[in-house]
Amino acid sequence: MATDGIEAASPPSQHFSQPRHFYVAVDRLQFKMETLVDLLGLAGTRTCLPIVVCCSSRDELDAVCYAVSNLPYISSSSLYSDQAEAERAVILEKFRQATTVWSQKVTEPSGGDTDIEKDEYKLHMIVVTDACLPLVASGESPISARLLINYALPTKKEIYMRRLSTCLAADGIVINMVVGGEVVTLKAIEESSNLIIAEMPIHISEML
Repeated sequence: MATDGIEAASPPSQHFSQPRHFYVAVDRLQFKMETLVDLLGLAGTRTCLPIVVCCSSRDELDAVCYAVSNLPYISSSSLYSDQAEAERAVILEKFRQATTVWSQKVTEPSGGDTDIEKDEYKLHMIVVTDACLPLVASGESPISARLLINYALPTKKEIYMRRLSTCLAADGIVINMVVGGEVVTLKAIEESSNLIIAEMPIHISEML
């Protein structure tokens, strides 16, 4: 993924009434993590941005968490299967608070940030596998991230739609990371879900 010449966005993001779906093609699997870090760097131009990164396995989740652990502009947490319920609840509540802060920053004039803790200026990110998505049917609330990154592309439409319904705000953005033959899977999801999944624009930071 080429990021040269991409400028940080200064105007506030424009809001739409429904999610927008994009994909970014990764030439080779070994470049996938580097591409994710590049994406997060672009997202880092927007302070407090709430992000969810969806993975396919615990190993993939651990690899993503390790890759972002030293990035100074990200505050990240993860949801995994053997996690204590109390810890999970704290992570989800903290993230929901971050989405509230983000919404206030989008709608309020700049200059009112004096009461926001320094850590809240960072991107707020949850890394999760499909097995640990918010359990809406069990009473957990959706977490309404501004940006959903499908680090692992779902193989089924149902999984794709569940990620949307449990993780993404109504006017959020989805970025699907696609490697090689996954283009066929992406097109199948697009057609069966009646979605338009466009190539990610160079100036994606202006849309966040």
